[in-house]
Amino acid sequence: MASSSSQSQNSQSQSQRADGSSPAIRAPRLANYQCEGFFDELVDDRTVARPDAESLVALINSLPPEELLRRQNAIERSLYQMGITFTVYSDEAGTEKIMPFDVVPRIISAMLWQHIEAGLKQRIMALNRFLADIYGDQKIIDDGIIPRDIIESAPAFLKECVGLRPPGGVWCHITGTDLVRDNTGAVYVLEDNLRCPSGVSYVLQNRHVMKRNFPQVFGASRVRPVNDYPSRLYSMLQAIAPEGVTSPTIAVLTPGVYNSAYYEHSYLAQQMGVELVEGRDLVVEDDVVFMRTTDGLQQVDVLYRRVDDTFIDPETFREDSCLGVAGLMRAYRAGNIALANAPGTGVADDKVVYAYVPAMIRYYLDEEPILANVPTYICQREEDRKYVLDNLDKLVVKAAGESGGYGILIGPHATPVERAEFADKIRNDPRNYIAQPTLQLSRVPTLAGGNLEGRHVDLRPYILCSGPDDIWVMPGGLTRVALKKGSLVVNSSQGGGSKDTWVAAEEGQEIAPDWQDE
Repeated sequence: MASSSSQSQNSQSQSQRADGSSPAIRAPRLANYQCEGFFDELVDDRTVARPDAESLVALINSLPPEELLRRQNAIERSLYQMGITFTVYSDEAGTEKIMPFDVVPRIISAMLWQHIEAGLKQRIMALNRFLADIYGDQKIIDDGIIPRDIIESAPAFLKECVGLRPPGGVWCHITGTDLVRDNTGAVYVLEDNLRCPSGVSYVLQNRHVMKRNFPQVFGASRVRPVNDYPSRLYSMLQAIAPEGVTSPTIAVLTPGVYNSAYYEHSYLAQQMGVELVEGRDLVVEDDVVFMRTTDGLQQVDVLYRRVDDTFIDPETFREDSCLGVAGLMRAYRAGNIALANAPGTGVADDKVVYAYVPAMIRYYLDEEPILANVPTYICQREEDRKYVLDNLDKLVVKAAGESGGYGILIGPHATPVERAEFADKIRNDPRNYIAQPTLQLSRVPTLAGGNLEGRHVDLRPYILCSGPDDIWVMPGGLTRVALKKGSLVVNSSQGGGSKDTWVAAEEGQEIAPDWQDE
């Protein structure tokens, strides 16, 4: 779509050399953009487009600056009209928010994605083995790989789940794993989300609106599809149905309209063609779960639960929970219903347990990790704690059980008072804190005040697992972007936004259809 003038500026002319041969076509440079010493995923340090981004950069160069802004505003209006919102509980100005969206997509090469996909599959295999072990024989503890007190002191380790045997040995059916890239472009796992990972609805809707606003460059970029996620999710839920059930009744269990991700719960239920239910819509009789309908009770075979572990059954966990179903765990133990994810998976979300995942991979799979963890200091260890307290100005400190960007100290950006407060927290409760070096996260060009500026990003791919040998990784995922200049916090609750993520297809791989063909 680039104009002839921009093609000339980007040295894309096909003019003949003096010897009659054609010169090599040089990739376009992104005009008026600065990498500022960071690793940029769209362009190199000379602002020359990386191979899979050439069509996109040529298009951006050809557009008047106000056109990008116009398209961004049009997309945000579309997202708002579709009701794509999330809830910020601490926001006094109003709880319902639209997640800010950035019009410049992130592009991931086929080779890099192949590496990421292999690493994520390996990680899910090890985490499933770990969860089965930790709620079973606990061999990994007996063999001295993970200290017993690390597990038993984890708030999300549920003694009520000891002895559980989920169908097929799968505990984490739906996982969102957060990845980052550093200033060399290397990929690291930042954290695992195994309980109720959210955000996939933004992936699907971001793609929907981007294809309509950038059809030519989207087609030229040979992007892999993501719109089959709901059908793959449905197939996975079918596959984990109780033994002997050939046509299972599936439902999505939501905490209700006031939950921050309620839009996503209703959207996925609608896309799969299944019922969206709350705890009050379900009843357990004779260890069987039923859904109240206008035609009477209907048995439910599979629940995709978006309710946290300790709220799903007041009979087993929190007595004060109004979100769950009394007797649900009895029905689950009896094998009359399948739950995705299995109760108890939250122990693998713990940020201290996260530090041991590379050891889990070596222990259970006898393999070296394909994707590395960010180097992590465990404050419960005296030597690590001393180092952290002496270097708070250089480290990122995280509370083990927090999420959403809360409970974090970014040492280089914190005040002396904030660092002193965190030092006290660490001394008073060392088990609850880990620390990591401050990575120079990769950046992607982002529209800021009408200009393109680099902003830091992370990536949450979504993984579906119905069996040890049946693991599927969505090609792409949710790219979250820190919209504040210099910020490393990408969470929507902390002012972050999102981008569409384009994974380039290899030869023979399926390419996303045009929007007219959806």
